[in-house]
Amino acid sequence: MGLILAINAGSSSLKFALFDAAKEDLPLLARGLAEGLGEDMPGHATFHVETVEGLHHTQVLDDGVEAADHDSALDALLKWLDQSHPGRGVESVSHRVVHGGVSLLDPVPVTAEVLSCLRELIPLAPLHQPHNLEGIEAATRAFPQALQVACFDTAFHRSHPFVADTFALPRVYYDEGIRRYGFHGLSYEYIARRLKARYPNLHAGRVIVAHLGNGASMCAMREGRSLASTMGFTALDGLPMGTRSGQIDPGVLLYLIQQKGLSAADLTDLLYKGAGLKGMSGLSNDVRTLESANSLPAQDALAYFADRCRREIGGLAASIGGLDALVLTGGIGENAVQMRQRLLHDMQWIGIELDVEANQARRTVISTPQSAVTVLVMPTNEERMLAEHALELRAQD
Repeated sequence: MGLILAINAGSSSLKFALFDAAKEDLPLLARGLAEGLGEDMPGHATFHVETVEGLHHTQVLDDGVEAADHDSALDALLKWLDQSHPGRGVESVSHRVVHGGVSLLDPVPVTAEVLSCLRELIPLAPLHQPHNLEGIEAATRAFPQALQVACFDTAFHRSHPFVADTFALPRVYYDEGIRRYGFHGLSYEYIARRLKARYPNLHAGRVIVAHLGNGASMCAMREGRSLASTMGFTALDGLPMGTRSGQIDPGVLLYLIQQKGLSAADLTDLLYKGAGLKGMSGLSNDVRTLESANSLPAQDALAYFADRCRREIGGLAASIGGLDALVLTGGIGENAVQMRQRLLHDMQWIGIELDVEANQARRTVISTPQSAVTVLVMPTNEERMLAEHALELRAQD
C-alpha cells in the first residue's frame, strides 16, 4: 500500500499530513503548510514540510509575477514526495470539508455528484466551503489516480435529537436547512475513538468534550454519539473564540444594522474577525499573550471566556442527564494550564474536583481520585482522523 495525504484547505493556506498506509498503525511521516496563497505579495507564499525525523524543507512558491495558489502548493508537495519517497505514490487524499449538510452523514469518495452537492452548501459556509472545494479540485489534478475522500465537520453531529438541532422558528425554516449543524466533528470523532480504546467505561457514559482553541466549541456525548453541541447554524455560535463572538443576542445585530448602519459585510467582519478574545482585549486572540498582559481588558476577556465555558458545561450536562467525564482538547485545552484552572475552579457542584498539582504537571488525568467526574486532557488529531477515514473507505473497495 502507498501513502495517504490528509488535506485541510483554507482561503490562503493548505495544511497537510502524510501517513504510511502500508503499516497497521498508520504512522505519520510528515506534516506541512503552504501559506500566503492567493496574496499578491511577491515572495510571501511559502511551502514548508517537516518529517517525523526532524528534516525540514522550505521554499518560496510564487515567482513574483503571479500569486501562488492551491495548485502551486500541491505541485511543490509532489516534487518533494518524488525526492523523499521515490516509487511510493499517494493512494488516497482525504479532505476536511466544513459542511456536509443534512444528507452527507459519513465520509464519501468524491464524485461529480458529491461536488455538486457540496457546492450547493456554499451559502451555509461561505467563508470555508469554497476553499475546501478548491483544495479537492487541485488535489484531483495533482493526484489523478488517487481516491479523493471528503470528510465533513458536521457529520458527527447528525445524531442530535430534534430539540438539539432546531431553532424556535417556524418549522418551514428547519425543513429548508436552517438548523444547528455543529462543527469540529472530526476532532470530536477522534476523541470519541480514543476514549473507546483507552477508557471504554467513560466512553460508554456521559461525556463532554471541550475543543478549545482559536475556534472553540463543546460537544455532549453519550456512548460516543453526539447529542448536543455549542456551535449552531454556523461556527459563530456558542463559546467566545479567538476572533469570533460566540453566543450573542440577535437584538444586538438588529441594533447594529438599524442604529449603527452596519452592513452584512460589516457584521461578518466584526463577528468573525473583530470579536472574541481579540475584540474584547483589544490586544490579541492568543491566551498566552493575554495571560501575560498587565491589562484589565485582557483579564476581562479571559474571565469571560472561562465563564462562558463553565455555563456551557452546565447546560450540556443537563442535556445528557449528568456527567461522567470532561475531556479538554485543542490548543487551549491541551496547553493552557492557567485557563484550565480558571475553568475548573470550584466546580464541585457538578462533580468536578481539580487536582491542581496534576494540572500543573500536565498529566492526562487532572481530576482528583475522589472526583465524581473524571477530567482528561487529550490531544486531538484531525489529520489522523482524515487518514483513518480514507483507509477505511479504501478497504471497502
